[in-house]
Amino acid sequence: MSVWGEWAAAETARIRAAGQWRAPRDLDAAGPEGKLVADGRPVVSFASNDYLGLTQHPAVVAAAHAALDRWGAGSGSARLIVGSRPVHSELERALAEWKRAERAVLFPTGFAANLGVLAALAGTGSLVCSDELNHASIIDGCRMSRAEVAVYRHADADHVDQLLQERAPAGRRAVVVTDTVFSMDGDVAPVAALAEICACRGALLVLDEAHAVLGPDPDLDGVDALRVGTLSKTLGALGGFVAGPASFTDLIVNRARSYIFTTASTPADAAAALAAVGVVRSPEGEALRARLRGHVERVRPAHPSPIVPVVLGSEARAVEAAAALLELGLLVPAIRPPTVPPGTSRLRVALSAAHTDEQVEALAGALAGL
Repeated sequence: MSVWGEWAAAETARIRAAGQWRAPRDLDAAGPEGKLVADGRPVVSFASNDYLGLTQHPAVVAAAHAALDRWGAGSGSARLIVGSRPVHSELERALAEWKRAERAVLFPTGFAANLGVLAALAGTGSLVCSDELNHASIIDGCRMSRAEVAVYRHADADHVDQLLQERAPAGRRAVVVTDTVFSMDGDVAPVAALAEICACRGALLVLDEAHAVLGPDPDLDGVDALRVGTLSKTLGALGGFVAGPASFTDLIVNRARSYIFTTASTPADAAAALAAVGVVRSPEGEALRARLRGHVERVRPAHPSPIVPVVLGSEARAVEAAAALLELGLLVPAIRPPTVPPGTSRLRVALSAAHTDEQVEALAGALAGL
């Protein structure tokens, strides 16, 4: 066996021995209900980020079909070559209006958006302050930026202020970056306090709003700020974006490697997202958010997001709980290290407006019985 073969075998054995080996499982579903392909078992999924159910919305699906008929399956090139279609620019304008920003820039994924924004705007000599529970895409973007990175205590605005005061004297560029809603706990960052600190200290605030379907929707007047989002959760399509002042977004177009050196998102994805923005900003969108809010209240009253963690501690207990729910036809994933810290393994419930009241009642009852 080669050196690389031996290394791969050893790493595989190590992960398996730790009980952390994972593999995808196919779910044949359109919406929350479907079947696990491996055994044909019918399940209701509480594992999807399709928070408003827009992956199945007739207007969203029809827009994707129309884009396929007009432009085909792919864009065929990067945006700065010949990959840009009219629908990409239309979507950017719609996203900017939605986020009350001057300009928006599309990326092929939300992960690529965070990589591109942080690497393009931070850099050698600058400081990036990053929440200790930020998403992996933010962590990797910080690494790629080659900036000094200071990790601050989770959701601790005072710690951010201290770091900026100590490490970012006048004239040094500084970035504060945070998820607004954190993907494993479903809690919310102190966005208003961070915005006030950034305005006072002259730092750039970067907010990843991937999971912020129920808010917060901050007022960012008076602060240099960028809002990073995804098209694959609230909007039910695929892609990412950043919205903010044109002076920043135009620079990102010219410096972000994950924008410049990748094929443009498919016309169908862009068209689907454009239609979804229209739904989200309509009375129907308000009704869907209200329905989702009601589901959250049924499972965990006053919780701020549709991500509801059920922390069980040990990996074995989390896996056993997920298996017990699956026997009831409820698909809820067990989240274990290294995704979360040791001793905090959990069930991660993701609610959607597409769930029926009966499905949510069944889930709430099953969770109470664990």
